[in-house]
Amino acid sequence: MKHRNKYRFLRFLLYLILFFLLVIGVLIVWYYFDTQISTPSASQAVINNNIRETVDKDHYRIGKNWLKKNKYGLWEMYLEGTPFEMGVVNGKLTKELIYKQEEAFVEQIREIVPSESYLDFLKYFIKFFNRDIDEYILREYREEIYGISFSASDDFNFIGTKYERMLNYHASHDIGHALQDLMLVGCTSFAANMGFSDSSLIIGRNFDFYINDAFAEEKIVCFVNPERGYQFAYVTWASMIGVVSGMNNHGLTVTINAGKSSIPFKSATPISLLAREILQYAKNIDEAIDIAEKRKTFVSESLLIGSAVDNKAVIIEKSPSKLDVYTANDDFLVCANHFQSNAFSTDKANKKQILESASSYRHNRAKELILEKDTINYLEAAAILRDRQGLNGNSIGVGNEKAMAQMISHHSVIFQPAKKDMWVSTIAYQLGEYLGYHLIQIFDSSYLKPGEKIYDTAITIPADNFLFSSRFEDFMQFKEERNKIKKATEIKAKLNIETIKNFIALNPDYFQGYVLAGDYFMSLNDNEKALQFYNFSLKKEFEKSSQRKEVEEKIEQLNIP
Repeated sequence: MKHRNKYRFLRFLLYLILFFLLVIGVLIVWYYFDTQISTPSASQAVINNNIRETVDKDHYRIGKNWLKKNKYGLWEMYLEGTPFEMGVVNGKLTKELIYKQEEAFVEQIREIVPSESYLDFLKYFIKFFNRDIDEYILREYREEIYGISFSASDDFNFIGTKYERMLNYHASHDIGHALQDLMLVGCTSFAANMGFSDSSLIIGRNFDFYINDAFAEEKIVCFVNPERGYQFAYVTWASMIGVVSGMNNHGLTVTINAGKSSIPFKSATPISLLAREILQYAKNIDEAIDIAEKRKTFVSESLLIGSAVDNKAVIIEKSPSKLDVYTANDDFLVCANHFQSNAFSTDKANKKQILESASSYRHNRAKELILEKDTINYLEAAAILRDRQGLNGNSIGVGNEKAMAQMISHHSVIFQPAKKDMWVSTIAYQLGEYLGYHLIQIFDSSYLKPGEKIYDTAITIPADNFLFSSRFEDFMQFKEERNKIKKATEIKAKLNIETIKNFIALNPDYFQGYVLAGDYFMSLNDNEKALQFYNFSLKKEFEKSSQRKEVEEKIEQLNIP
């Protein structure tokens, strides 16, 4: 009897194991087939016949398409043709830059997620999360991205296929601000001189999307003459066909600003590809709104639309569930990282964003700066974008997220829609020269000869004097020392008190130095010094209310006998 029961138990256990193996097998097969993304059709002739020619140092050409690096370190590119042709040519022209961008991106991911096992999990999660992303992307954009993917490197195939990676990278902005605590995004844009009888409508924006310093080194200003739609220019990086800042030949501009989003459970249209569609197919604000209403996005975003046709700007505020359009009663408009329209006035996530983040403060600082002038010209627009102060001109520390210039900008750009003129920042951040481009002239004579300039030197905005000051050197050293202090705190290494004081003195009005010093001494159980630095920090302007609350909780903890 005992042997029979034992046999039955073993048989039951075997069946149970076989059942679980079957379930796991079915799940693996289902996952494999469910996450497969079909590739668009490709013309081998297009791939083979488009051969890159080296014209000069950092100057390449394929037919009428070209890529050139100017003396300021800004890459300029012209593209035309069918979507797949433009993708293939784009990839071949920027092959080395694609590798550098992907390397910088992967390096930052490894820094955020150092665990190899968790990185593997993250890879499979993103593959599952974005399994239907191609269904939300227009066919022509899928073809263009697929064309680029032929020039991607095999070195990163551990993340996914070339085409999958290129698709997923177009959603990086969306994922970055859905997980906003990673500090990837916190942009500001504005429009001024709206409704004036002349052509002075002006748009300014800082694109504060920070991966790491290497990611922002190879910016591209790209001029596109597509097979369908309108000619347009946008500021981008290698392999990115989505738009974050751009203007078309009708003087319609698009810039995107992150709003507060809950963590999404499924991908939809990447916001940069919606912005690209608007730029390519809308000539006025009504047409831009119509396009935005058609597309489903998976994060909340503001799109500031400037229009020469309408001589004004509006903000399209879009979440996964609703859309509204905000129009200011004044002759200017400011867009930070919260919504302002009626549809979102009671939205809990948006109200929390206004109360707890740096968005509202920075929004008010932009308004202060705009109201100081009766009319804003392109030089004054640059001064606003470069402003490092807080409200009422108070010093809040260099790099504070509440300032217009957060010292993390991938790029900064200014548009004058009626004249079809745009200015694009060079390195570093928004402090270097802004180069001025006349879009109509460039599209009328797009062929670039060796040594030829396409920017107008007569309207170059000079570099900010701060770039050449000892204070800028101090800030750059502050960034380096900050990493050392964090590392010392992590491993509890002994540092001289003078080292800590010298670190804080590099950026004395910034709260972060004092907080890091407090964290360091707290890690060494030197509660007296930790309290001293934490209390000093409370006299400074914090970026977020949550950061101040954390320090107050640490002070309370250290004061307990």
